[in-house]
Amino acid sequence: MEVRRTVPVKLDVDSHDAALLRETVDEFLLAANYVADHAWQGEYKTTSKAQLQEETYDEVRDRTRLHANLVQNARNKAADAVQGVVARWKQGEYAGKPHFSQPTAVYDKRCATFHDEYVSLATVDGRIEVEYVLPDGDRDTPHSRYLDNDDYEVTGAELHNTDGEWFLHLRTKAEVEFDTPEQATTQHSTVLGVDLGVNQLAVTSTGTFWSGHEFDHWRREYENRRASLQRCGSRHAHENIQSVGRKETGRFTMMLHRIANGIIEEAAENGCTVVAFEELTGIRDRLPGASWGHKWAFKRLYEYVAYKAEMHGIDVEQVGPENTSRRCSHCGFTHPDNRDGEKFECLKCGYENHADYNAAKNIGLRYLRRNQTGDGGGAPVGVRLNRGTLNANGEYEPPAEDSGQSGSPRESPTLNEANGQAVSE
Repeated sequence: MEVRRTVPVKLDVDSHDAALLRETVDEFLLAANYVADHAWQGEYKTTSKAQLQEETYDEVRDRTRLHANLVQNARNKAADAVQGVVARWKQGEYAGKPHFSQPTAVYDKRCATFHDEYVSLATVDGRIEVEYVLPDGDRDTPHSRYLDNDDYEVTGAELHNTDGEWFLHLRTKAEVEFDTPEQATTQHSTVLGVDLGVNQLAVTSTGTFWSGHEFDHWRREYENRRASLQRCGSRHAHENIQSVGRKETGRFTMMLHRIANGIIEEAAENGCTVVAFEELTGIRDRLPGASWGHKWAFKRLYEYVAYKAEMHGIDVEQVGPENTSRRCSHCGFTHPDNRDGEKFECLKCGYENHADYNAAKNIGLRYLRRNQTGDGGGAPVGVRLNRGTLNANGEYEPPAEDSGQSGSPRESPTLNEANGQAVSE
């Protein structure tokens, strides 16, 4: 079977090359947004890449200094986004015109040459050669598994700017034969666990939190608006109720897409091949304070992550929810009194942390243990944390220095009892 993996690699970029990359990304986004705007004109949206190429290529080349193939990649990015919007319309979902603002650019082999230790990238002013920042080759990392593996071929990359640092998310593929379906699922997996909740809509095992406060505020606001209109009882009020419903769906859909994009970015930046959620069946009954709106949001968020993950070669799975919030991710001790609201403190080993973060780690561990192969071994796997990884046996491995992973180092978030917010230890 064909296996695709994305490996984030930090780039060693000097100030001159960084300025060139910034200009290139800015013009790439200009090109992608121009094509998306053009595709959006008229009653019917243009999704044909060939048609968009014919109608926008010359204009984009005149407006930018981009390499011809970067222009085509920007067109493809816009066309794929518009196709995604149309597909969601067909499913009865709300979606607006795509707009690109994240500092990224897409490279393929026509505008980038990928070497073992460096890359040659097309910019708005010729090509530049940039060295990779790679971890120790003796360590078991996504770099050693895929970039240093002759079975895997680099097919393209996406250039990212994160907190002022430049990264390439290298896309690789290989034809791999597995003896069992379980091996196909777990081979060299790095898992991102995701916990869903009310106060925090989503929390990852890397320690990223997406608050539920905005969602709850607008859910109550729209409920109050509908109640007020229903009391009027007029035909005009009924029409306004429908309008409120459309606005509500639109606002929440955009909110969930932002979270889904963040989860996918978190998985890609940390070299994760799997995103694991707890099973959604019965989730409303398991979460005190959850409404039908939360259940709808969790279902939609899972769907958005699933289809976005496919484009990055990342699998999305669900695991059983039993005791993920009560089990200590540090020692495995399970007890109802381990958790008190958003605070988790293990009665056995004393481990303390934010309860949802602890649950996210347990979700990742449960996926690993569910799919772990028997008879001595199985593949090297781990749950990606904000610092290092945790394997299926509960053994912690700290991150390598200069690991090449993207994002700034973050300590495990813990609950500040004074304000209930996640802070660094």
